[in-house]
Amino acid sequence: MKLGFFTMPVHPQGRNYTETLKEDREAFILADKLGYSEALCGEHLTDAVENIPSSMMFIASLASATTHIKLGTAVINLPHSHPVVIASNAAMLDHLLEGRFLMGVGAGILRSDAEAMGILDQDRNAMFVEAIDHILGIWLGDPPYNLKGKYWTISTEKSLWPEIGLGPIVKPYQKPHPPILGTATDPNSQGLIALGRRGWWPVSSNFLHSNLVANHWRNYAQGCQEGGHRADRANWRLARSLCVNEDDKLAIAYGQTDAKSPYRFYMSQLSQKLARGRRLGGFKSHPEMPDEAVTLDYIMENFVIAGSPNRVVDKILALREKIGDFGTLLYCGKNWTDPRLGRRSMELMAEKVMPAVNAAIRGAKAAE
Repeated sequence: MKLGFFTMPVHPQGRNYTETLKEDREAFILADKLGYSEALCGEHLTDAVENIPSSMMFIASLASATTHIKLGTAVINLPHSHPVVIASNAAMLDHLLEGRFLMGVGAGILRSDAEAMGILDQDRNAMFVEAIDHILGIWLGDPPYNLKGKYWTISTEKSLWPEIGLGPIVKPYQKPHPPILGTATDPNSQGLIALGRRGWWPVSSNFLHSNLVANHWRNYAQGCQEGGHRADRANWRLARSLCVNEDDKLAIAYGQTDAKSPYRFYMSQLSQKLARGRRLGGFKSHPEMPDEAVTLDYIMENFVIAGSPNRVVDKILALREKIGDFGTLLYCGKNWTDPRLGRRSMELMAEKVMPAVNAAIRGAKAAE
């Protein structure tokens, strides 16, 4: 099992924006030094708490500051930009990273983003599908292009001048293109079936109860079968909120119970947004559970793994036993309310927890 990193990010309102950007970059650089396999970043345009508007621009700032780690978007909200802009920028980023780029894509979930972009009443899922088809058409095709759709038409026929280089759009470093990922929170996400049909990679949200995570794999595997692709569990990523410290009580306080816990703030923010959109299904241990039962204390107990390294190892192994193999555990970054504790948790995950998890997995497989 690989260890990756994912941040949305979520910072309290009122924090200095320059400082939170520095902190977010520091977390990615630390993940690289600790041997995390990948680090992914989300984006929103109109959120003072989740305040990175361009995931591609953010990870581009890390190209020369990191060495081995793969850097990815989770996700680029495709309806918010023209497909030519996304295709060319993503291809350039892939070259800057020399193939360390993972391209997570989505339709965008914030209504305020859509309103600001003037697409609140548009079918953003349809826009997403058309946009990714255009992007792939650009990457796999040649000028002058002839890509027509409901929302965008792409061509350089009238201005093509190959003798001096006018008309082509840059292609990615990785061939035929960077790995494409999609994230899902809905327990019965149909998007994962579509993802599997295309042979892309799934990311299961950290807002999905452990009772429901296996649904994601079933849907993804169904899509892979329909699309003629092999469903490889090594490509499945599962995000979880984790807090590790040598002091078990301190980890539980910082990660779950203390009123000033950045994990409580994170879960409070996200659960309020999901509740407003009537999208609390992922938090529920069973479908019949009423919305009012999804309290913050319930969420902290069920959606944050906190404790000493041994305690966290046991919980990760129990989760794997419940849902089956998955390739990458994504550690969900939080605001560094206490920078020392934030860094130490990431260090212990890499240096103590994951080696023990993988030793247990190897031991169990050898005994089979």
